[in-house]
Order: sequence, then C-alpha cells, then structure tokens
Amino acid sequence: MKVQQFLDHHGIKENPFGQEDAQSDHVFKEFCLNGTHHPVWDKIFSNPANPSTSVVFGEKGAGKTAIRMQMIEQLQKHNALHPESRVFVIEYDDFNPFLDCFRERYSGRKRRPERLLSYWRLWDHMDAILSLGTTQLIGQTIETDESAENNIRSVSKAQISNLSHLEKRDLLLLAAFYDNSLDMPAVQRWNRLRRKLKFSYWKTEWERGLGLLVTMVTVGLVFYLGTWKDFGQWWIWLLMFAGWAPWLWRQSTLLWKAWRVTREVRVFDHLPNALRKILSRIERRELAGQPIPSRDRSDDRYELLTKFQTVLKKLGFTNIVILVDRVDEPHLVNGSAERMRDLLWPMFDNKLLKHPGVAFKLLLPSDVVYYLQREEKEFYERSRLDKQNLVTSLDWTGESLYDVACDRVRACSVDHGANHSIKDLFDDSISEQELISQFAQLRVPRHLFKFLYRLIVDHCNHYTVDNPSWKINRETLHKVLSLFQRDLDAFDRGMGTG
Repeated sequence: MKVQQFLDHHGIKENPFGQEDAQSDHVFKEFCLNGTHHPVWDKIFSNPANPSTSVVFGEKGAGKTAIRMQMIEQLQKHNALHPESRVFVIEYDDFNPFLDCFRERYSGRKRRPERLLSYWRLWDHMDAILSLGTTQLIGQTIETDESAENNIRSVSKAQISNLSHLEKRDLLLLAAFYDNSLDMPAVQRWNRLRRKLKFSYWKTEWERGLGLLVTMVTVGLVFYLGTWKDFGQWWIWLLMFAGWAPWLWRQSTLLWKAWRVTREVRVFDHLPNALRKILSRIERRELAGQPIPSRDRSDDRYELLTKFQTVLKKLGFTNIVILVDRVDEPHLVNGSAERMRDLLWPMFDNKLLKHPGVAFKLLLPSDVVYYLQREEKEFYERSRLDKQNLVTSLDWTGESLYDVACDRVRACSVDHGANHSIKDLFDDSISEQELISQFAQLRVPRHLFKFLYRLIVDHCNHYTVDNPSWKINRETLHKVLSLFQRDLDAFDRGMGTG
C-alpha cells in the first residue's frame, strides 16, 4: 500500500511529517508559522513595542529555530502596522565566520577548539553583533529594498536624507569599523555610502594640499632663482618635508589607530591601510574623542552601540531585537556542551542583556544547563538571569504535541476548512487520551514527526494497494513506538540519530 494512497483517503495532499527541520519545512513556513506556538510563547516573545530579553533552553528538536522564525514573522507584522516605530532585527545564528577569523589570531596549542573558546570575550560578541547590524544597514542604505518581508531592516531614501550631519558621521564611523561586506572592497563600499549620504570630505585634504603647495612653490623658486643642480642642497628637501609633515603625521597616526583596531577586532579581518584611507576622509576634529574599538574592553563598544541605536531611531527603528540561535552548530563547537559554555558565558552580562532599546532572544541548547547550575555567586550577580525571562526547559506536554500534530494534518489537508485531526488516522478503539499519553513520551516536535512518519510508512508496508487498511491499529502503534524509543535512548546517549 502506497503512503500517498493512505493520505489521499484521509483528504491529505502530502505527508505532514516528512520534514523535521523548521528551516527547510515549507509546511511550517506556509501554514504553521502563525498559529502553532509553544505554550510559553508569550513569555519568550514579549511585547514588540517594548521588547525584553529572554533566555530559553531547549533540547534538540524542541522548536528553538521554529520560535526564531515565528518571532521574525511577528516582528514583520508589527513593523508593517507601526512603520514609525519599527523593530530592527539582527540574526546572530551563524558563528562560523566569526570563530574562523578568531582562530586565525592564535597559533600553536591555543588554536585547539578545547582551548580557543576560553579566550572569547564579551566584546567579541559585541563586535560580531555590531558587524551584522552595520553590514545589513549599510547594504540597505546603498541599495534600498522596501519590500514587506524586508521591513525588519529596510530604510527609505527619505529617511536617509533626514539624517543630520553628526548622524551621517556616526554611520560612516560605524561603517569604517564594522562593515564586513564581501560585495566590494571596503574603501569602494565606504565611498559609495559617503556619496549616498552626501557627506563631503574636502576639508580633510588641507594637509595634502599644503604639501603639494609647498612642493610646487619650492620647485618653482629653485628654477626661478637657480638651476636643477640646486636640488642637491639639503635645506630644499627639508623645506618640502616640512610642507608634507602635517599630512605624514596624520597618516601615520591613523595607520597606528587602524592597526590597533585590526588587532582588537578579532571576529573579522580589517586591512589596516584600507581603514587608514577611510578614516582619513573624516575630519580631524570630527574624529577626535570618538570611540574606537582599539582596546580589549567593552566600553568603546557600548558607545558605538549607542551611536548605532541613535542612527536607527532616526531611520524609524525604535528597538533592536537580537536573535541568538544554533550555538551548537559551529564546527569549532561541534555540539560540545563545554565549548558552548565558553562561547555563551561572556554574553551573560546584565549590562548588555538589559541595554536600553536592545532585547536579546537567546535560544540555547539544554546541554549547557548542567554548567549553569554549577556556577558561582559571582556569575549570577553579573548575569542577573533572574531578570532575563528565563525558561530553563522548553517542555512539550502530550496535549501540546497532539495539537501540533493536528495542526500539521490540517495544514496538509485538501480542504483547509475541514476539522481534521491526527486521530482520524487511527483505529476507533484508540482514544484521544491514549494518543496524548503516547505522544508525551516523545518529548519534542522533531521526535514526534520522526515517529509519525515511521508509523505511517510501517502501517502502509503491511498492506497492498488492492487490499488497503485506512486505520492504524494499536498493535502497530505500540510496536513502532517501542522501536522508536529504543533509537531515542541511543540518541540520548550520543550513539544514534533519533
């Protein structure tokens, strides 16, 4: 008996349980994104007009990535309804580029994954977040995209033109330090942004102009009063050097600053000379006193974050939401709970997590809860996790898993208006409560989907096309569940795929 034959009989156009990962699950994206929420959704998401930080721990398959996608969907809706007070979204979920670059800063034994992450600091997280936010903002400023699905980061030409001179300066400063686009060379992209902002830089050229003027006047006087042989006299070269001295001093100072930035910003690569060229286009008086990420501390990063927020507010974004997910996936972490701890713990800083106008949504593996429970008093005083909307376990009850299964069946039904249920697939002798109790043993949606997929396939394999059976009986249910639980136990021990 074919699986699709079985599904067609129940008015289901495709297998509701064929996909296990929310990111590649079109059924979830099309039908379940708005309606199927975890019971603690309200605590995690909070009010988008005044978002707050949430820290959520859940085992693999509990729906962390699904929650992230649902939050993006809801924030898009909020932004569409409130165009003047939007939420800017930064997805901090791909750590590989940052960790790879970070690793290149070390050599020898320090490069080993088990040691490397112990050198990761709070400002490394801040640099990575500022890089993500600045890069996508600069991209939108250069090439505007005002589509509805892009309202979590898009800006209009009118909003850009409303920026004040100081805000343009701040945006260019952020671009110099944190724009990490691969589309074009850094200097070229920065100049495109400068032209887009209509930010002039002719005043920065006076040192170069002075050098050229002194050189031209000196050469002119030499030929007017003497001959080319007079260039052998030392005082002529000293005079020309004196003319170029202000320019040389400034360029060497900027190169020193640029080198220090390249040394301290460890999550992506700067080219010192390219950064020097960019900074030289900003007036000396405008650059003086500005925060520069050239030290191993977070103070400058907080100031730059505040500048980033100020620019965003002028562009219609009143708040920033940072979505942190997939921390177990980087190849340097490789699922290790200890390495996840080293990567995450610097971020657990109350000053950052409670920064005004910024809300973190940390969707974290439950593996690190073990280390969380064994921390000292100092850690809890610094992190103040009691104030962060903490969800220590993203649990699913049998009832909530039953509802998820029903939602999937309805989403894949030919008639979406029909009140189909997962129970329709089972023998009448199997009650709803029995299914709920069986589903409760599966713990998370991913395991539920895997089990139901196996169950439907196993049922169909026992019947022919000409002699089908349209209901799954109790014997098949218990047999497949028993085999699946055995695989699940092996998975929990790290010895299987679940």
